Amino acid sequence: MTEKELLYVEDAINHEIYMIQACREAEDCLTDENLSKLVKKLGRKHEAILAMFMDLL
Repeated sequence: MTEKELLYVEDAINHEIYMIQACREAEDCLTDENLSKLVKKLGRKHEAILAMFMDLL
């Protein structure tokens, strides 16, 4: 990978980490069960995407 590609992957990893944290925080604040399930599902998707980026390294 080129340096520019590595920088892109690093940015993408940081974005996914942020999204996972944001989903966890939102899930803790939600009282609606359906919304909480949706946010948890979104968090799992971001965790899967993060794992794919980590596999690139």
